[in-house]
Amino acid sequence: MIYLAADHRGFLLKEEIKQWLDDWGEPYEDMGNQKADPKDDYPDYVLKVAEKIQQGGKGIAVCGSGVGVDIVANKVKGIRSVLGYNQDEVKHAVECENVNMLSLGADYVSEGQAKEMVKVFLHSQPSKEVRHLRRIDKIKKIEGGSLC
Repeated sequence: MIYLAADHRGFLLKEEIKQWLDDWGEPYEDMGNQKADPKDDYPDYVLKVAEKIQQGGKGIAVCGSGVGVDIVANKVKGIRSVLGYNQDEVKHAVECENVNMLSLGADYVSEGQAKEMVKVFLHSQPSKEVRHLRRIDKIKKIEGGSLC
């Protein structure tokens, strides 16, 4: 399952992503916002997505810059989000860092770029290489407070 979130600045891109997911036959759940409300706050929607990802699945969050949704996502235990700039970066993040969330900046990526990054995010697989698994384990220890 893919969980989606966006604030008012990311709303239109989120709606496009939903159309692509429909076209590709990918199941998703829209966690909000359900309208372009200039008074909304992206942390509210990202947190809903992050909580769902903790139970399994992947997430995509969109705001104007992508930075805000990425920061929020990476504060939640078990969430590893990448702020997508291009498909090569996203592929690397999935393969090497086993990211489970893609953050996008609607003001900074074209619709075509976003579509390619979403495709790569959904279809890339995490590496089973020992060095990558070791690094993910270290991230989990940091989240648990054992290295702080």
